[in-house]
Amino acid sequence: MDDKLEAIGQAIASDLADAVVARSIAHGELTVTAEVHDIVRVVKFLRDDPRCEFRSIIDVTAVDWPSREKRFDVVYHFLSPTKNMRVRVKIEVDEATPVSSIISVFPGANWYEREVYDLYGVLFTGHPDMRRLLTDYGFEGHPLRKDFPLTGFVEVRWDDELKRVVYDRVKLTQEFRNFDFLSPWEGTDYLLPGDEKAKN
Repeated sequence: MDDKLEAIGQAIASDLADAVVARSIAHGELTVTAEVHDIVRVVKFLRDDPRCEFRSIIDVTAVDWPSREKRFDVVYHFLSPTKNMRVRVKIEVDEATPVSSIISVFPGANWYEREVYDLYGVLFTGHPDMRRLLTDYGFEGHPLRKDFPLTGFVEVRWDDELKRVVYDRVKLTQEFRNFDFLSPWEGTDYLLPGDEKAKN
């Protein structure tokens, strides 16, 4: 399997030398890192080239690295049903740089790109309906960013008694927990049921 992935990785790297930054194989999956401005060309090659035939889009997501200058990895996952292989395509982008939408190549990316915009704030140019998908109207911020605050925002719910939508402040409470940090190899200070039967 790794030989086939390596052959496909070499084909991608040679045909798209100016667009591909890096490639690697890990856990039976090929990962290709591409330039942000070439993403449409890269995914079109992956779909149309007979050596690849990655015709099914699985997912588009992002990873937030707040300490990096280009803080987001936008990650695309594709499947080749004929080759029975997967490929991951990553691009690095900062908060201000929009990413070209791949809807012209994979129409199924529509809601995935909207989800990435909603939860991370990555903008996609050329998207026909770039609006929030999962959060409420008027929601401020992007909840999957690492710097998103955990409290201080409101949640929306339907109140059956009032027969209207109600806005409540979000409260994230954590009950007191008692952890036993003693090593099981060192033994505990208390007796477990049945310990009194053990011979010393």
